[in-house]
Amino acid sequence: MAALNISRLVLRSSKLRASPSHLFSAQLLMQMQSSPFTRKACSFICLFTFASFSFTDIPTSHCMSVDAHTVASQLNSSGLLRTQGLIGGKWTDAYDCKTIKVYNPATGESILDVACMGGRETNDAISAAYDAYRSWSKTTAAERSKLLRKWYDLLMVHKEELAQLITLEQGKPLKESIGEINYGAGFIEFAAEEAKRIYGDIIPAPLSDRRLFVLKQPVGVVGAITPWNFPLAMITRKVGPALACGCTVVIKPSELTPLTALAAAELSIQAGIPAGVVNVVMGNAPDIGDALIASPQVRKITFTGSTAVGKKLMAGSAETVKKVSLELGGNAPCIVFDDADLDVAVKGTLAAKFRNSGQTCVCANRIIVQEGIYEKFAHALRDAVQNMKVGDGFGEGVAQGPLINEAAVKKVETLIHDATSKGAKIILGGKRHSLGFTFYEPTVISDVNSEMRISREEAFGPVAPLLRFKTEEDAIRIANDTNAGLGSYVFTNSIQRSWRVAEALEYGLVGINEGVISTEVAPFGGYKQSGLGREGSKYGMDEYLEIKYVCLGNMNKE
Repeated sequence: MAALNISRLVLRSSKLRASPSHLFSAQLLMQMQSSPFTRKACSFICLFTFASFSFTDIPTSHCMSVDAHTVASQLNSSGLLRTQGLIGGKWTDAYDCKTIKVYNPATGESILDVACMGGRETNDAISAAYDAYRSWSKTTAAERSKLLRKWYDLLMVHKEELAQLITLEQGKPLKESIGEINYGAGFIEFAAEEAKRIYGDIIPAPLSDRRLFVLKQPVGVVGAITPWNFPLAMITRKVGPALACGCTVVIKPSELTPLTALAAAELSIQAGIPAGVVNVVMGNAPDIGDALIASPQVRKITFTGSTAVGKKLMAGSAETVKKVSLELGGNAPCIVFDDADLDVAVKGTLAAKFRNSGQTCVCANRIIVQEGIYEKFAHALRDAVQNMKVGDGFGEGVAQGPLINEAAVKKVETLIHDATSKGAKIILGGKRHSLGFTFYEPTVISDVNSEMRISREEAFGPVAPLLRFKTEEDAIRIANDTNAGLGSYVFTNSIQRSWRVAEALEYGLVGINEGVISTEVAPFGGYKQSGLGREGSKYGMDEYLEIKYVCLGNMNKE
């Protein structure tokens, strides 16, 4: 079969509701589901267009809280609040007029509806990208660099609005959202600079009448499938280098957080990036995924998400032998040695574990502490976590927002229940927050061992499990005892030990005495079942290039 139903797994923990093209629902849909589903096709034509819609037409109480309404109104005024897909430079409704709701995870309320697209729209987006590739791939590196730089500048000019949009649809604290804009825009800036440094090579020939050259050329149309936890950065980390190399893209953002992707696409248009170079489709995940996988015009798939989905993408891409890069799940160890600086270790662990409410692929999933410092570290970490303020991301001083949906909360509850039933002890938190909805108390649990599910599975929530170890060899063995190999962290004051452990860890990223290590100038990617390829840095550029060898013969002829 040419295409597998890849996307059936992509959002298996999201809620996908399709409805006729009412731009907002008059009812508040509070129940969160763990499996995607769609309503039956609409039986009447669209009555409105997204472009003409104004938030002031809808009573606040029907859709969202006053704060969310105010933010959304401001975003609408800025022109960044888009609800249609982008195909060939045109903002487009779903062909069958279906829409899906986007929710504010802090309140469970509907923000607005966006187009629910499928296979037909995706195929048209692929065709648009394919047509645009013919001219875009022939533009000079300098020209591509200038346009990417303009896009970066616009992202930074609109940093505040974009950050508000991320907090509105994803839930992370506004301070973290601003950090994501800086981080995400950095990939566009870096790509703009690297566009002019895609060098080939000259190889000394073994025969005197030959000259040997290596050229690097763009791979072609790229299908980029991105998750909800970093709605901007996971897109720019892929699209920036793709465009810099001369590729065109079809972006499929998560249905949970499409608004940031659409805003970024709008700014790419304002930057002057030609029509068809950047396309965005969202909606029916199975149909979109199948279209991207089946099309021979799509020459590369780049994906950030779960390992299970990554494996399906690899299998589907084999039919047309696409180039694939995958940034998949993690099970990050955070090793704290007896000789670590306690304050540095606690601060670093706090950042590595609780950033984005624990919803990142490099979050510390197992905190492995040497027995000589275990009790002291556990108490210090508990005290630090206890001081974290939980609330709506727009609130003053909030350090942790909600989880993305009900399914995420249930997963955390299941893992904690399994751990406590096998002897683990909750020393802080361990239950839903009094704020309700999908808020969960920042949690620390002790006496965890490697047989518990929380040590084997990615929690993706604000839970810090503490494991004990005796020797350096024990720590390395426990850390490497997993199929994942993405992020890892080590806290020690010994330079010699830091080198030994870093070399022994089977992970693509190692942070030593630091909990936040990702940057656009360094390669990001994993070992083992955490993925293939690298994103960011000069190494990430190669993922979007083909290498061509050229031999000039008969060069001795006069």
